[in-house]
Amino acid sequence: MSEGLQSGRPPEQNLRTTEVDLGGLVGVLATHLYSTPLVALRELVQNAHDSHTRRILENPGSTAGVIRVRADRARRTISIEDAGAGLTEPEIHAYLATVGTGYTRLLRDLTGDQTLIGAFGLGFLSAFSVAEEVTVTTTSHREPTLGHRYRSRGGEQYSVEPVPPRPAPGTVVELLLKAEHARLADQAVLREVLGRYCVLLPIPVHVGEDEQPVNGVPVPWRGEPAADPQQARMRFATAFGRHFSPLATLPVAPVEGATDAVGLLWVQDGGSYGSTDNRDLAVYLRGMLLAEDARDLLPPWAGFIGGVIESDRLTPTASREDLQRDEHYRALQRVLADAVVDGLYEIARLDPVAWRRILARHGQELLGAALVDDRLFTLLADDVPVPTSQGELTAGALRAAGSGAVHVALGSGGGFEEMLYRAMQVPIARGDRYAVLPFLRRYAALRDCRLVELGSESGNRELFRDPERPLPQQEFAWLSGALTDRGEQLVPARFDPPGLPLVLVPDREAELKERIENDQAGARIPSAALQLARAFTARTDGTVKARLYLNLTAPAVQQLLAAYRAGHTGSATAAGLLRSLKVIMAAAAGSAAGDLAAALGGVGTAVAALTAAVPEGTSAPDGPPDDQHGPHDR
Repeated sequence: MSEGLQSGRPPEQNLRTTEVDLGGLVGVLATHLYSTPLVALRELVQNAHDSHTRRILENPGSTAGVIRVRADRARRTISIEDAGAGLTEPEIHAYLATVGTGYTRLLRDLTGDQTLIGAFGLGFLSAFSVAEEVTVTTTSHREPTLGHRYRSRGGEQYSVEPVPPRPAPGTVVELLLKAEHARLADQAVLREVLGRYCVLLPIPVHVGEDEQPVNGVPVPWRGEPAADPQQARMRFATAFGRHFSPLATLPVAPVEGATDAVGLLWVQDGGSYGSTDNRDLAVYLRGMLLAEDARDLLPPWAGFIGGVIESDRLTPTASREDLQRDEHYRALQRVLADAVVDGLYEIARLDPVAWRRILARHGQELLGAALVDDRLFTLLADDVPVPTSQGELTAGALRAAGSGAVHVALGSGGGFEEMLYRAMQVPIARGDRYAVLPFLRRYAALRDCRLVELGSESGNRELFRDPERPLPQQEFAWLSGALTDRGEQLVPARFDPPGLPLVLVPDREAELKERIENDQAGARIPSAALQLARAFTARTDGTVKARLYLNLTAPAVQQLLAAYRAGHTGSATAAGLLRSLKVIMAAAAGSAAGDLAAALGGVGTAVAALTAAVPEGTSAPDGPPDDQHGPHDR
């Protein structure tokens, strides 16, 4: 076997030069490297910035000028003018017309100046994604008496010709826009786009003849500290935020050994929920927008946070529209999570007004956030609002109103459990809302208080205590037949208030079982979740749909039992009245427990029957009977 094959290398005589279709390559790079044609503006303004920086590095006595971007709708053109270093004719051929070679990168490597932005030598190609023709008129500061004009249609071929020198060194890049991108030749569009792309550039960028640069808002983490730092941060966040005004700001500072990132985060002034993701983070590299939607750098629970950061350590992709997911990226994720938590602590400590507004806007989302970060839970445990039957209350207020216990309903609102607590005037948390139940479980463990979960077996045992004496089997059978409907189970109990004779509590596990065994469940619920849910509900056969708790301490129930024991003919009528009451209460609570129309008719029938049994001239007693307990409690 030959040496070339043994080493895994092709024999020298078989080596060929790879053919490159330059036109195809330029088309791919110019049209498909960037996600939006607006990037062309970013790349050309960045080139202008680097030209200024280069001139200062090569000629320390010079000063930075301005960058001016003009639009001409009639001619369908955009021009980017700088007062930078300019280009000689050899530099046009070597850098402007050579794909993948950039003088900026070479200069940064040579000088170590990190304010130079360019990296790949590809940015100029972006011009051909929006332009039919690109013209570059330039005069180098090294040859101020010479001028050159580069012209190209499509980027594959170009011409360079001498022209009179510019009045001062610098460059003008003019784009003759393609028809589909004609809208860019509008100064309002340029202000909007460049206002975001260039906000951190130190060199002023003007649109048209505007006196104020689009990057005129002072950057709060640069230069001398402002007299009022918080006001300066709010002013910057207000100018930068796209969708929501800021409620409060959270500074980001470099962390030694982790990241050089610096910038500003803010809490957005817009209502959010656990499923809301309004994370809005822009990342800048050396002052130029690198990633407009870098939300994955923020914690997934921080759907209410916006911000802007800059870093020289992050590694861009070739298009410079995204970031490499390397160790610097992951380190920055951790730093930003800490910045959000630390910032919220500072707001809670120093700005109680803003803190209350944050809790009001983002309370539901913060409930979930508290479950994934121990520091946040410590901060929020006693402050974050929880939705309840009496409006939003803190867990501490729920605990105080519940005499030391926190009550939460597992159902989707309404129901007899809630009716019971309205009667008791105790607020009940909405356990079906986002993160409420796990938050309150953790709160109860932290504060060592009881958590009563209405609808669960343990919660029902706390609410509905066993009677002091069990009902005889005959009485139980009679009451069960008289009061319950199909799928209901009678449970004798004692509970408050004593005036409430009965409570119908749906079996939440049976409800869940019915939902997941529905023919359509497989289409709505992921298979893994469906499998887990079915494993959970396998312990119930689903035959008991609800439990009817009968309050044996209620005077109405005691009188009913006394009448039944005495063989009173009105006992069946009174039981029918209670059954009708159950149905009416179920309808009021949003549940279904029988025919409401029949129940209402049953009330009238029972009242007629009972009043017919009262002798003429007999008046109702002024107060309750002396025997409030019934014979079974004696």
